[in-house]
Amino acid sequence: MNYTCPLVPPDGPSPRTMRIGILLTALEIGALLAFAVSAFIEAARKRLDVVGVFAVAFVTAFGGGTLRDLLIDRRPFFWMEHPEYVWLVFALSLAAIPALRRIRFTERAIQVPDALGLGLFSVVGASQALELGVPVFVAALMGVITGVFGGVMRDIICNEVPIVFHDRRPYAVCSFAGSWAFLGLHATGAPDPVSLGCGAALAAGLRLIALARGWRVPGWPP
Repeated sequence: MNYTCPLVPPDGPSPRTMRIGILLTALEIGALLAFAVSAFIEAARKRLDVVGVFAVAFVTAFGGGTLRDLLIDRRPFFWMEHPEYVWLVFALSLAAIPALRRIRFTERAIQVPDALGLGLFSVVGASQALELGVPVFVAALMGVITGVFGGVMRDIICNEVPIVFHDRRPYAVCSFAGSWAFLGLHATGAPDPVSLGCGAALAAGLRLIALARGWRVPGWPP
């Protein structure tokens, strides 16, 4: 019996599939760079050595996507499929060390790259999960996991309570909203650059607005 994977047509990927692949790769690289920068800032604040800088950058950039791939049984992991991503983070870690020693960073410096990485990884994660045929709600959750858990692992390695769990400023909520914006536009037939771009912009923009305006999600009373 001959079997053909439904995700790959017998005559090869269609032009639309190739365009989506290129677009997702570009967004993924942008997310990696944003999260790597946030990791470098946190590593500098903790005064880590070069091994620590790379370790924090690695788990921040790849942690959320790896957990997503585990949950939806996607193999190989995205960074094993694209080993150039690992080389990119490694090279950036080496190049960042001299600059990190000269600059003193505050906690606020991490917020912009972290928000950008959150938005980009949220829509990439939701899109890749949707491509594998998971239900829409699960795809939205995979977007949140991809966008959020790299930062969670960064904070844990740096001996901090993860920001998403304690400071009450919307984080996962922003990722969830951006994932649903992408999924909704995708369902209506919007062009892929529009649906992905709007979803990423909404997640990142909501996060930055929440930080600027001091929005809070419900929590324990003082």
